[in-house]
Amino acid sequence: MELSVRVTKSFGEFTLDAGFTVSGSRIGIFGESGSGKSTLVNMVAGLARPDGGEISLDGETLFSAGRRVNVPPERRRIALVFQHPHLFPHLPVRANLLYGWKRCAAANRQVRLDDIVDVLKIGHLLERGVNNLSGGEKQRIVLGRALLSNPRLLLMDEPLSALDDTLRFQIIPYLRGACEAFAIPYLFISHSLLEMRLMTDRVVVYERGRQAGETTPDELARLRMGTSPVGYINLLRLTDPLPRGNLFSYAWGGSRLVLSTPPNGGENLFELSSKDMILFKKHPEAISARNLLRCTVTGMFEAGRKVGVELACAGGRLVAEVAGDAARELELGEGSEVYAAIKASAFRRLG
Repeated sequence: MELSVRVTKSFGEFTLDAGFTVSGSRIGIFGESGSGKSTLVNMVAGLARPDGGEISLDGETLFSAGRRVNVPPERRRIALVFQHPHLFPHLPVRANLLYGWKRCAAANRQVRLDDIVDVLKIGHLLERGVNNLSGGEKQRIVLGRALLSNPRLLLMDEPLSALDDTLRFQIIPYLRGACEAFAIPYLFISHSLLEMRLMTDRVVVYERGRQAGETTPDELARLRMGTSPVGYINLLRLTDPLPRGNLFSYAWGGSRLVLSTPPNGGENLFELSSKDMILFKKHPEAISARNLLRCTVTGMFEAGRKVGVELACAGGRLVAEVAGDAARELELGEGSEVYAAIKASAFRRLG
């Protein structure tokens, strides 16, 4: 998928000036509330008319002010998933799912109901009324309805922001898995950097209506580490949980980590802040933290007044942060050996 957007749109004193070309199947649009993300989505979908400029998708012009082209939304084959479900309350789940499919040209019907039911695990919901669904179930139905319209591009505008953290991270595997299963590229819009890292490969950053950069989600997290109250978030997929006294031991890389969080039977994805790691130049004689990892420094980067320290630890990789003075006192540099101490309570489960 290649999307090219060169448009402007004004609302009173606010002006969105969008200018970018992106290629790929998992693209993010990142920015704080009020940066123009939703306006951009509506213009790509054809729900809002730009004041000027052009939009093209895979070489086809969807909008051109100069050539007076404005393809209607229903002919763009672009589906949307919004923050709120917007299901049809008078229709059961099955009819909601098939709404877009019935309006899709027969030649484009590559995704079918049985496929969606299998991937999203919603067979038990088909005959329910939509008012009898949980928030997470509603978002799965909305996603299924969008995919059954067989779009060539899926736009997801803050699709998780109305959910609590538990539901958010339960839904993410469905969002990614379904789009990958049917090879449907998407544009994922969010103000959550963590969602960007879990959902996208490339990110266009917007601030106050203008593009502020284009980068990878991980690089964006590193750039914002110094100003973020949570620092850089390490994402760890842990396996083989075993009880260890009142704690739990998980396999990670070539070692095991001790956590205070019990397994939940699903995917054990955890976050660990760069702020929750303490580095030692030498092995400490005694320490209360339950995790002490021998690591090698593989790189360093500056983020404001902080220094990010990239670590290779027993087959896994982490980023810690230290103050500039601490980096000098520890004589940190590429190839240095350090010990990283992490409390068992520092890990937070996602989902």
